[in-house]
Amino acid sequence: MPGKVVIVGAGPGDPTLITVKALEAIRAADVIVYDRLIPTELLSQAKPGAVKIYVGKEPQKREMSQEEINELLVKLAQEGKLVVRLKGGDPYTFGRGEEECEFLVSNNVECEVVPGIPSFVGASAYAGIPLAGRGFASSFAVITGHLAEGKDVREYLERVRGLAQAADMLIILMGVKNFDLILTEIAKVRGWDEPAAAVMWATTERQLTVAGTMSSLLDAWRRGVIINPAVIYVGRGINERVKLWRRGIEYST
Repeated sequence: MPGKVVIVGAGPGDPTLITVKALEAIRAADVIVYDRLIPTELLSQAKPGAVKIYVGKEPQKREMSQEEINELLVKLAQEGKLVVRLKGGDPYTFGRGEEECEFLVSNNVECEVVPGIPSFVGASAYAGIPLAGRGFASSFAVITGHLAEGKDVREYLERVRGLAQAADMLIILMGVKNFDLILTEIAKVRGWDEPAAAVMWATTERQLTVAGTMSSLLDAWRRGVIINPAVIYVGRGINERVKLWRRGIEYST
């Protein structure tokens, strides 16, 4: 029988935020190929004898390249195995799930995708930061802070400024490395007094929320307070958090 790959979103970090369908796939898998930021508790749901392969990418360090991961998924499926590719957050939200699925399909391997709660959605809820609502935000934009090799930096920064003008709430993923560069561009539109927050290790027991203005957040980053993994928010919606129930450690700058 031909194998199959199910690309599964594990959610933002709290293992209880996994969907029923995702959990069923994990329990049925012959092989689980998993990333760094998945809730590792989920691996205990695998059936006896299931093989677990770590392929997580860390800053300045990689277990496997994306190309090697693609080839591995094809190889395992061609051996007739049911493979779960377990990713943090949602596979199609800056998760490279689309790249892997396209490669699988191009090699005649069946691919199914199970969505997960994106990290920026989970982080906002657990930190008490609404993304949109009457009176403070009618739109939000999600930006990747990761500058891929070969990307035009000037074009990227122009898009950041454009989104800072167009959207009420800005959300930056994978932005810690280029934190100062990104915030400087947003400040050209919003000013340094704009409310801002960073949520690290969102929805886990390690969650830490740092809140203040863009200026104070930049200072916190320079002092090493803001580290990976973090979701960064910029906008008036952050002021609403003082009225809402919050979880995790709070650190106001």
